[in-house]
Amino acid sequence: MSNPTGPEAGSVLAEVRAGRADQGQAELRTLHSTLQWCLIHATDDEGQAAFGDHGIPLAGDGAPWVSEFAVMELGAALGMSTDSAKRYVGAALEVRYRLPRLWERVASGELPFWKARFVAERTMALPDAGARFVDQHVSFVAHEVSLAEVERQIDAARARFDPEAAEKARRQAVDGRKFDVYTSEVSINGTVDVDGTLDAQDALDLNAALSRRAADLKAAGSEESLDVRRSMAAGDLARGYDPLPFEDTDEVTTKASVRRTVELVVHLDHDTVFGNPATNLGRCENTRTPVLAETIREWCGNPDTAVVVRPVHDLADHVHVAAYEHPTRLAEQAEIVDLTCIFPWCTRPATRCDKDHAIPYADGGPTCSCNSAPLCRGHHRLKTHGRWTYDVLDRGTYLWHSAHGHTYRRDHTGTTPIEPPEPERRT
Repeated sequence: MSNPTGPEAGSVLAEVRAGRADQGQAELRTLHSTLQWCLIHATDDEGQAAFGDHGIPLAGDGAPWVSEFAVMELGAALGMSTDSAKRYVGAALEVRYRLPRLWERVASGELPFWKARFVAERTMALPDAGARFVDQHVSFVAHEVSLAEVERQIDAARARFDPEAAEKARRQAVDGRKFDVYTSEVSINGTVDVDGTLDAQDALDLNAALSRRAADLKAAGSEESLDVRRSMAAGDLARGYDPLPFEDTDEVTTKASVRRTVELVVHLDHDTVFGNPATNLGRCENTRTPVLAETIREWCGNPDTAVVVRPVHDLADHVHVAAYEHPTRLAEQAEIVDLTCIFPWCTRPATRCDKDHAIPYADGGPTCSCNSAPLCRGHHRLKTHGRWTYDVLDRGTYLWHSAHGHTYRRDHTGTTPIEPPEPERRT
């Protein structure tokens, strides 16, 4: 294998290091600007949380509260969702106001912010004395100690300065049992991951039951691998029935059959209707993930599956009602078109959003397909009370205008910041 050591290779490596240094400086400028923005919009006014703007605590005791609408606008400028912006701002405030030694190292460029953020996200729940303890014991070695060592120092501070929280964490650690089924992460093949921590005896019983069921499936003629048969066995146990044909009929125990319900929302375009094999995908409504058409056929073809067919929605249809409230057919149409809240970078599912009138109803805006869009509650308040507006360019395409003159295009591909036009030069 060649190992070039000439001037060209050295210059490339120098470019890598220079680029990394530029990245660090850019991150530091963003951090300083973020803190300045928070200082401008600091407030201790809790206001009326259900309606207009109000201050929100994002870091531990002693850090300033910041206007919620200001954080939303900052998130859009940073290119992140409001929830992500709250976490970023909270960590920045925690480091700046509660971890002064750590902040010195970040501000000087000695420590990358992501390492300080790891500490800050874990000290927010500590009292001020606990945060100072962590700052004193971690700041001078934060660049070289492991994250596990940082966790140990934070645990020590919690035990010393917040014994009630330490005892609560201890009780939770004693029983860390859980069983997670990741139904929100369906793969394109229609599978989901499962993991858990069980009591040892429960785990042994579950393992034995899966093994027995897998063996029964093989005896009944299944040619699938052992791993696949064990996964099928888990589904059979969940449904609580045993349809295998070789049971001892004299001692059959009747079990209640739990029928599987598959709710399908099928979107069809012209090519699919007329049999184009290239269009071979459906979409799982719950998870917004694509699913192969063959997987959907297998789900529906199971004899123990009850298929519920919902009314067809024509997304090109224009629904109009002479009322303020959105009827179900209009609300569902908007949910299918947009999938999420339409605010820049927001990912809240449309099914959990308010249905907004782009042109307010009080200003003559109709309740119809071309004037309706889903907005989560926080961004709905921002649009109503925070001087943000948007234009509907087309179904599913929106142009947002912020209170400070920034513009963002939001469509099915995501969010795109629109740069302002260059000012004309006078000759």
